[in-house]
Amino acid sequence: MSRIVEAIGKLEAILDGNVCFSRREGLQEVLNLLKEEQASSKGSHIEKMILPSSKRIGVVVHGPEIIDSGGAVQLIDHLKQMGRVNAVLGGTMGRVAVIDADLEGIITINTRRRPSISIRDMAADSDIVIILNQAKSRETGLAFGTMVARLAGIDKPLIQIDCGGRFVADLTLSHFSSDSEDINEEGLAVAARLAADLGLDLLRPRPRDCTLIQGDTVRRIMTGVIPGELISVNGTVIGRAIGAEVEIKAKGGKIIDLKGAEPKMHGLEKLHQVDLERAIIRSGSIRRSTARARIGENRGEGAAFIDHCAEDAFEAAGGAAVALTVGDDTTAIAGDILARLGIAVVGIVDGDIDRLAGSLTILPGSIIIRVRPGYDDIVGGRAREEIFQGMDRISISAPDLADRVKELAGELLLERKEISSDSS
Repeated sequence: MSRIVEAIGKLEAILDGNVCFSRREGLQEVLNLLKEEQASSKGSHIEKMILPSSKRIGVVVHGPEIIDSGGAVQLIDHLKQMGRVNAVLGGTMGRVAVIDADLEGIITINTRRRPSISIRDMAADSDIVIILNQAKSRETGLAFGTMVARLAGIDKPLIQIDCGGRFVADLTLSHFSSDSEDINEEGLAVAARLAADLGLDLLRPRPRDCTLIQGDTVRRIMTGVIPGELISVNGTVIGRAIGAEVEIKAKGGKIIDLKGAEPKMHGLEKLHQVDLERAIIRSGSIRRSTARARIGENRGEGAAFIDHCAEDAFEAAGGAAVALTVGDDTTAIAGDILARLGIAVVGIVDGDIDRLAGSLTILPGSIIIRVRPGYDDIVGGRAREEIFQGMDRISISAPDLADRVKELAGELLLERKEISSDSS
């Protein structure tokens, strides 16, 4: 067995380097065969240690694509053959997808947590934790999985099933730092079984350090980026990719450099202070797949204020009757999210939309206030101070709120439009 472990380690080191694509494909095939052989020799006694029917399986579902495709339900049903499954969601747009698919009884969406925190929460009451996702490529899927595994830092078997990259990966942390064959064997055995069952490739990746910290300087590196994709930090677009790798550098909480992308200065100006180490960084659309929106019924009261934090809309506006949103993409994304709760928006926009998502829904009765280019933030700031008095919630109706914003906009106002259909 030690010779197999040694061979796997050497092949992984070669693949981590610069290998031309034609050779990489062949080497990866050999590596997969070695891992399958290793897993099969270990698997029999591991299955005796924990019978399939006795396993407690924590599942973290990440992203809307795996839900919209129907893959999440199918995989959860399959995992039930191995034991008792408890599934939760990681991510905001995934929560929208769960509502659209009417899966609240299968995937818990009560709280918004990062995938790494959800994994940590699951580990306490689970024998195995599994991440389900559907990345746009194998490279981005592996980058996501290894990063989340390191942040979660659990000592339980951790497995990733990625239907986009078409692989099952053993992300159990112990094998990242040791080549010993006495490390946690269960993760690899279960990953091998799932890969065989699902017809996916079995991978055992090594993490790449994509977050580099030196004093108050933080660098984040994104790989697998498609040139032309938008780059966003915490939902604010800061640039458009020109290469397959993008590096963002911040010093003292301020972004000071952007490599591999053309910067969008207006977006960078909006990010006055950012914790780059923990920030949610994305390339491309926040929801690449589509589904029919399931509109909610609202019994809320009053108005909530949302300024360039659309992905916090569930928490920020829950229980309200209307939300005031500032910015084109914030209005579009928050409007889409809040439609599932039956909450209308009064959106202050200036026509500078980046289209971080494709098809979006906005609740009929919502009102769009369009102002001169570059002035949405200014009018929004006035509304925050003069209408909301610096608070997050006030008691006011949607029509009255829209009238007050229109009055504040004054000569900056270009258009007031009420949404009469269920799509933007």
